Amino acid sequence: MKSSFIETIKSIDGKVCHIEYHQKRYTEVLNSFGINEIKDLNEFLKPPKYGLYRCRLVYSTTNLKNIEVTYHKYEKRKVETLKIVYDDNIEYSQKQSDRSEFDRLYALRDICDDILIVKNKLITDTSIANIAFYDNGVWLTPKSPLLRGTTRDRLLETGKIVEADIGVDDLKRFSKVALLNAMIDFDIITDISFIN
Repeated sequence: MKSSFIETIKSIDGKVCHIEYHQKRYTEVLNSFGINEIKDLNEFLKPPKYGLYRCRLVYSTTNLKNIEVTYHKYEKRKVETLKIVYDDNIEYSQKQSDRSEFDRLYALRDICDDILIVKNKLITDTSIANIAFYDNGVWLTPKSPLLRGTTRDRLLETGKIVEADIGVDDLKRFSKVALLNAMIDFDIITDISFIN
């Protein structure tokens, strides 16, 4: 699919979670291409009635009527080590289906569970999630993530997390880390290692 984008939406026992944030991002992507023909994503979602599923919607700017939906039983990936990788050119401001840049960086992780991407000397995201760090009673999330995730947006709105510029040298002062995405929500990891 040329110019294709994705939404990853969580469903639990047939109930779709936080659809309004996914609808908003889908609308913003199409609007950025001058497209105003917006579908209601709810109409395309019929998740399984039992279990935890990742609903993957793929849509295109060239074929607006066709939204492909697949359902995948979800199991959370264990993350205890993050390899710090550097890339000042990576760009992922819209949730595209082409993740080759992430795949290239993920291949550098060695024995680590995932990567932590640094762009222009600032922490951004892992390969699959936004991130937040606990410091003196406040959860800080990078001000310039690669992707402004739906869970990140929701938690910023509610005041649970606060934006900040975070460099590699700041990592040693944080006592806890949380990964954020639609599937894991706000997943706190109390024991995590950052490997340079």
